[in-house]
Amino acid sequence: MLKPILGIFTSAILTFGFASLATAATPRPSWIENEIYQYNHPFAAQLPQELATKMQKMAASPFAFYRGTAHIFYRDMQTLPNSVFVNSATTAIWLEGDMHMQNLGGMRDNNGNNVFDTTDFDEGYLGPYVWDLRRMAVSILLAAKENGLSSSDAQDVVRNFLDTYLNKMSDFKGTNDELSYRLETSNTNGVVQDIIQAAANKSRSSLLSKYTLVNNNGDRVFQTTSELQTLSSSTYSNIAAAMSSYIASIPSSKRYINSYYNLKDIRLKLGSGTGSLGRYRYFLLIEGPTSATDDDRILEMKQETSSAVAIAAPGLLLSSVYSNNEGARVTIAMKAMLANTDPLVGYTTVNNIPFMLHEKSPYQEDFDYTLLTTKTKFMDAMGYVGKVVAKNHAISDQDYNAAIVPYSVDKQVTDIVSGNKAAFKNEIVNFAIDYATQVEYDYASFVDAYNRGVPLY
Repeated sequence: MLKPILGIFTSAILTFGFASLATAATPRPSWIENEIYQYNHPFAAQLPQELATKMQKMAASPFAFYRGTAHIFYRDMQTLPNSVFVNSATTAIWLEGDMHMQNLGGMRDNNGNNVFDTTDFDEGYLGPYVWDLRRMAVSILLAAKENGLSSSDAQDVVRNFLDTYLNKMSDFKGTNDELSYRLETSNTNGVVQDIIQAAANKSRSSLLSKYTLVNNNGDRVFQTTSELQTLSSSTYSNIAAAMSSYIASIPSSKRYINSYYNLKDIRLKLGSGTGSLGRYRYFLLIEGPTSATDDDRILEMKQETSSAVAIAAPGLLLSSVYSNNEGARVTIAMKAMLANTDPLVGYTTVNNIPFMLHEKSPYQEDFDYTLLTTKTKFMDAMGYVGKVVAKNHAISDQDYNAAIVPYSVDKQVTDIVSGNKAAFKNEIVNFAIDYATQVEYDYASFVDAYNRGVPLY
């Protein structure tokens, strides 16, 4: 089953610079410098200090570098061979697009369930399902190495991630179980259960206390800090004017009364994330359900650009599907892959820049991979991640919108891998081993350039 991919891999060696399949990775410093510069330079005029923060964060470790360079991963997906376990039906499914463990976490869905699920859809786009699996598998190897696991133990963790993905896909085949499936404290343990519980224990009052205060007039407003900065009057008024288009982007069945969205204050939010640093991100304080100050809502408003996945799969998702607005693309991806989605998810445009908006939830807990200090903890956690990714893929197929994905992805994936699970896992693991080594080379090239003061944005 794997012989065809070896032949394709050999022919790809010349274009990609691989020496052989066994020693696939190779230093490519000038290429890396150029890719990072070209990707980040368009944002240099708007928030150069955020790009400086991004470079600093990426220099911390190979895993942090990998987080900030999804564009490099998909540049490589253009030239590296596809999986032999992909057919026409599984070539264009909804992908989260930037699968790594810090894009998952604990949250509360709109039905009040405290769950473990995916938290970021900025790169959501169509592509082969294995790209999400490959990207997560590489992140597992990088994080496991950072946490002191042996190479063989880390590979076992990847195989467990793939096993739970395939098993859950098989469970979903022929049923609608994926539509109601969720990971809660009752069906998890270890670090993942702790994350769900931590999110459940949070409160709106603590979130409001963290970012806001009630002024002498009795009005709740944002604090001004190094992370929350005031805007020019023109930027403030432009965002305020864009609120009506944001409200209109919310389906009427999910829309609250107009007073709910009354805008009380805005700040520029600095320092959040890694890959998205350099793009505008604002916090908007709105009225919420009543005029009381204790139920105000905070919206996060993120500048969106074309998905990194589109580098490798241009045109797979017609821009007309998302009204030629990258903010709309992200909202559709989120709705496709999550159940009981945040009713405040929407999009707008400010000065021709597309934005996605959603609630800055009080009930969210990020995944801290540094807690996965043993093989057992890592195995358990990544087993749950495999189930989440399977659920994301399964509910975003014809169940969500058959005009975009006209197949049952759970059936297609299960059938194509059936009888060949060992070969499938070997293919993904071998890819991840080679690519994680490539990331380490790329990281070393980046750090060298960073330390030498090479312009990277």
